[in-house]
Amino acid sequence: MIDVVDNEFVLVEAGVVRSQRTRPLAERLLELHGGICEVMESLAPEVMALEEVFSHYERPKTAILMGHARGVINLAAAQIGIEVRSYAPNQVKQIMTGNGHASKVQMQLAVANFFGWDTPPTPHDVADALSIALCHAFTSRNPLLQS
Repeated sequence: MIDVVDNEFVLVEAGVVRSQRTRPLAERLLELHGGICEVMESLAPEVMALEEVFSHYERPKTAILMGHARGVINLAAAQIGIEVRSYAPNQVKQIMTGNGHASKVQMQLAVANFFGWDTPPTPHDVADALSIALCHAFTSRNPLLQS
């Protein structure tokens, strides 16, 4: 989570909510829902930015699983009353790196550079989440970036 204080972007929290891969899908989604609700209730964000689901033709099952997770996250936000904004993966990459097809490593380096860190955030999921949050912050402050 990021916040804007006196026109400065401040990192509030960054992490990953994970579920146990060995558990059935329904239990994993319930675990994800609980973790997301806990984070949202403790941090009370004004808005949540999510990346739209990207489907690679070689991995359709991944897109389906991500769709389930994204649905749970949207549900949790709606239950708590938090607005959700969605961004295409290439839009996030374009805004963060100037390249709509940037790699995971490039995204990690862009986030580290933005915050002035010596090392990129790990796992790459943290860099992805921070990139999406920054994309929303930049886009909402600059009408020229809005699609």
